[in-house]
Amino acid sequence: MIIVMKSKATKENIESVVDKLHKYGLEAHLSTGKQVTIIGVVGDKAVLSNKNMELLPGVDKLVPITETYKLVNRKFTEKNTTIKIKDVIIGGSNFTMIAGPCSVESEEQVYNTAQYLHESGIKILRGGAFKPRTSPYSFQGLGEEGLIYMKKAAKDFDMLMVSEVTSIRALDIAEPYLDIIQIGARNMQNYELLKEVGRTHKPVFLKRGLSATIDEWLNAAEYIIRENNSKVILCERGIRTFETATRNTLDISAVPVVKAKSHLPIFVDPSHASGVKDYIIPLARAAVAADCDGLMVEVHPHPEQALSDGAQALTPIDFTELLRQIKPIVNIMGRNIT
Repeated sequence: MIIVMKSKATKENIESVVDKLHKYGLEAHLSTGKQVTIIGVVGDKAVLSNKNMELLPGVDKLVPITETYKLVNRKFTEKNTTIKIKDVIIGGSNFTMIAGPCSVESEEQVYNTAQYLHESGIKILRGGAFKPRTSPYSFQGLGEEGLIYMKKAAKDFDMLMVSEVTSIRALDIAEPYLDIIQIGARNMQNYELLKEVGRTHKPVFLKRGLSATIDEWLNAAEYIIRENNSKVILCERGIRTFETATRNTLDISAVPVVKAKSHLPIFVDPSHASGVKDYIIPLARAAVAADCDGLMVEVHPHPEQALSDGAQALTPIDFTELLRQIKPIVNIMGRNIT
C-alpha cells in the first residue's frame, strides 16, 4: 500500500501519518517529489483495515499494491534511481559500460585488459575470481589471488571493480576489494546471501536467474533493499528457453517491462545471453535501443586461450567496433557513454 499525501500537506501532517504507521508495527518509506509526498507502507496492512487512515489531515488517498515487492516498485518511488560510485554515476542520462574477462586468469591477463579498457574510456572493470561452473572439473577461478590482481589493475588505471560472490564466505573475502558486488544468475534466489550483500551497503549488481520471471527477479532485489541498501543494479543476461541456437535467450522485453515496474537501473549482458561472439554486437545495439542503462561485456586479450567462456569474449578490436556501433544509438536515446 502507498499513502499519497495532498500537495499542501504539512511536515506535521506527514510526521503524524508516519507515527501512526509505526504505532501499528508498520514500516514507512517516504518519497518526496516536487508536488506530493508518497509514503510506502511495508508490513501487514490488514491492521489498517479499520483505522481510517485516509481521514488523517493531509492524506489524499490510499492506493493498494498487488505486487509482493514494494521498495523496488515504481509505485513507491517514481523517480529513477541513480547510483554514484566515486566519479561514476549509473543511471539517469548516463550509459555505463562494464567490461573485462569472464575469469581473472593471471596478473598479466587482467592488467593488459584493464589498460586497454582504460584507454577506451571504460571506468568499470569486471572479472571473475569465484566462478560457479556447471561442471565441478571446470576452472573455478583464482579466488582471493584473482581479486588481488584485479585490484592492482583497477587502482593503476583508476577504474572501479566488480566481481561475483558465490557464497557468504566468498563475500567475506571479496568485500574489501570490491566497489560493486555481483550476484550471479545461479544465486539470484540465494536469499541469505542477498541479505548479507544488502548489509554491506555497497552497490549490488544483480543478474536475472536462469529461469526467473521478472517478478521473481524484482523480489530478489527487494531482499537487498530491505537491508537499507538502495544501490541495486539489475542485469538481464538471458534466460533458459527451448532454443539451443544460443546459450540463453536474451529477453529484450525485460528492459521496458522492468522500467515500467521499477525505478532501478537495468543493464544487459549480451555475452552470457548469446554465448556466441558474433551475436554480441547486434544484441548490444538492440539493448541500447530498448533503453537499458548500460552493458556488461566480456573482453579478453586472447579469447582462444581463455579458461572460461572464450567463445563469448570479444577481442580488444571487437570491443572497439562495439563501441563504434552503439555510440550513435546511445546518443539518439539522449545518453552519454561513461
